Amino acid sequence: MKGFTKLFLIIVGNLSLGLGIVGVVLPLIPTTPLLLLAAACYVRSSERLYTWLVHNKYFGPYILDYREGKGIPLKAKVVGVSTLWISISYTVIFVVPLVLVKALLVAIASYFTWFILHIKTREKDRVGDGFEEVHAHR
Repeated sequence: MKGFTKLFLIIVGNLSLGLGIVGVVLPLIPTTPLLLLAAACYVRSSERLYTWLVHNKYFGPYILDYREGKGIPLKAKVVGVSTLWISISYTVIFVVPLVLVKALLVAIASYFTWFILHIKTREKDRVGDGFEEVHAHR
């Protein structure tokens, strides 16, 4: 791969990763798609960065499960959708005065709620010392 293309993909991957991390705190920034973009950039440019990302104890399992079609845990869906709507509700009620902007925020939150809820749910129950996958469903 040419040096410029490799450097460009690493930069885009780093920006995506940074925005994805910010998205953990700011619900309007879509964490999962940005982490997936970072992984896609890294896999094409830096084996070391890709390996680091998918083995990261916080983000790695989500990326690997999503890429393998296993879905995301129910807890992640509940926390994500709840945080999204709490922050959007506060913003719409107390911060933003313009009706058009309020409607846009609600539309964006609705889309991301739909997106999160349509990802396959990976449920786990505690069995013995570890976790055992019970089943995954949509």
